[in-house]
Amino acid sequence: MNKTIILTTAVTLLATTASAAEITVMSWGGTYGQSQVEAYHKPFTAQTGIKVVSLDSDNPAIPLKAQVEAGNVSINVADVEYADAVRLCDEGLLEPIDPAALPPAPDGTPATEDFLPQGLSDCAVGSIVFSTIVAYDRSKFADAKPQTIADFFDTGKFPGKRGIKKVPKAVLEMALMGDGVPADQVYAVLGTPEGVDRAFAKLDSIKKDIVWWESGAQAPQLLADGEVAMTMAYNGRIFGAAVAEGKPFNIVWDGQVYEYNLFVIPKGAKKQEQALEFIKFATDTQRLADQAKWISYGPARKSSAGLVGLYQDGKTEMAPHMPTNPANMTNALGSSYEFWIDHESELAERFGAWLSQG
Repeated sequence: MNKTIILTTAVTLLATTASAAEITVMSWGGTYGQSQVEAYHKPFTAQTGIKVVSLDSDNPAIPLKAQVEAGNVSINVADVEYADAVRLCDEGLLEPIDPAALPPAPDGTPATEDFLPQGLSDCAVGSIVFSTIVAYDRSKFADAKPQTIADFFDTGKFPGKRGIKKVPKAVLEMALMGDGVPADQVYAVLGTPEGVDRAFAKLDSIKKDIVWWESGAQAPQLLADGEVAMTMAYNGRIFGAAVAEGKPFNIVWDGQVYEYNLFVIPKGAKKQEQALEFIKFATDTQRLADQAKWISYGPARKSSAGLVGLYQDGKTEMAPHMPTNPANMTNALGSSYEFWIDHESELAERFGAWLSQG
């Protein structure tokens, strides 16, 4: 009898502990955050009993760094861009993640061979490939429609305000491509003083027409409100507005700058075992394919590509809307994390000075 009571109590305690457990995942919010909730958070909770609390940030790398340096880490997992993942890892601000702990592809291919290039690093596991693109409101252009990145900078032929993210990354690269620099030459040019001057000169040409945005949700809202006729934006945000909300928005894929988002565990985070279990779950083949059914970001695993089907509306094929679709990769630029690790400080300073000039 006593053994039965003890056993029953132990089982009850384990169940209660599992149901009461929770982890906090910091990400970017909006449509992207919701796609993670649907594809990762809800099924993870259903399978493990561990609740996932979503916390939004304009850039999770910034509060993550602040928390670790202050010795007061309240988040368990964060979603960051590749350059930030490498930098934070090099600074000792992230826990290492052994890729051998990650699930293989369904055919047994090890994770180290299944992830796309830049899909894994010493402290991070990739989830999606996203792009900064140019989008426009087609109702604003009755005749000729923008076709290239150069059109974004041509306010004579395509009049109207332009939305641009208030950071140098991707913006300077797109400025150079808008000035005629081929994608495969952008970083060689931007790595010179003359190239930096050229990029800022191109931005100068539309400076009076720029409306700045800082969070991903703002770009499609600027288009919807008619505050801009064209904007740089994250491709998934525009897809969501166009397909889910029926907005008259089109994407110009020419000159897109694509990069990766990855999951990381802050150094000193609590519940590291549960955090790693979440990352392993969220980045398996099926889960990455599932997220692509909610938003048009490409999965970071090769084995996920064939499992991506229709959007949640049951009729929209997702493949043509992915940054990695071959038709969208003409004159596309892969963001160079090496370049930004080496030059971010100086270019951010130059960008700030340029902004202050009015």
